[in-house]
Amino acid sequence: MTMPSQAEVVVAPVMTAVDDRGSYVDWPAVIAGIVIASAISIVLLGFGSALGLSMVDFRAGNDVNPVWIAIAAGTWLLWVQVSSFMAGAYATGRLRKRHNDATEDEADIRDGAHGLLVWGGALVVGAIIAAGGISAAANAVGSAAATVTNAAATVADDAGSTVDPTAYYADWLFRPAAPAEGAAPPAPPVADTTTARAEAGRILAQSAISGTLSDADRAHLGQLVAVNSGMPADQATARVDEVMTAVDQAKAQASAAAETARKTAVLVAFLTAASFLVSAVAAFWAAQKGGDHRDKATVFPGLFRRF
Repeated sequence: MTMPSQAEVVVAPVMTAVDDRGSYVDWPAVIAGIVIASAISIVLLGFGSALGLSMVDFRAGNDVNPVWIAIAAGTWLLWVQVSSFMAGAYATGRLRKRHNDATEDEADIRDGAHGLLVWGGALVVGAIIAAGGISAAANAVGSAAATVTNAAATVADDAGSTVDPTAYYADWLFRPAAPAEGAAPPAPPVADTTTARAEAGRILAQSAISGTLSDADRAHLGQLVAVNSGMPADQATARVDEVMTAVDQAKAQASAAAETARKTAVLVAFLTAASFLVSAVAAFWAAQKGGDHRDKATVFPGLFRRF
């Protein structure tokens, strides 16, 4: 048997075995990505709030449709989420340790899954922070409301009256009519109209609840106004119609404002949910791209370099 010569001896490099018995989830890399994504989103949202770009306080002109305001704020939120989640997920994909038992396709899936973990973890952290902020705001609002309530109660006790939403319209009903030029002054009203005003307020409240003023109530209000304001019956009836028209207009405006607020809230909720889904896809892709750059040892000498 011949022995191989020294030139024929091949020394194989020593490969260090990687222990693949641990978890496939690289939690330190995930936590690092969550921290990066959260920090970037906080910075961008801070700049946006300074410029008035906020989902809860979007400052714009009075003539701007709230729907367009919600769309603009949702677009800003989408950009903030996508950019921050992509940065955090890319860092996680780049930092994640790849296991030797994974094929290229499997490694891409695992990298993308780590990006989704960054997305989910950052959302949980954001929800906790938001819940803490909402709780603090609720406590502050509760304290302010208690102070205002106590002050209002004190004023009400001092004045001997409470705030009535129909009081303004009841006062309007019993305002004395200005005499026409050259006409005799109207008859003086009765000294005390408290009972009449209270009854008129109840009638107005009932009409607001039912949505209409019955003919009997309209006639009775006309009589009350004529007796207690000193104006003729026809003018009193005209005054009742004028006040009821104003009440209907106020109800229509309140209903329109409520409908606009409802539509805006629905649109904001939809845009927020959509931005979450889009940012999840972006995080998945960015983590895969980070893993691909990790495997290929991709460098960016013009951007990241030693100084």
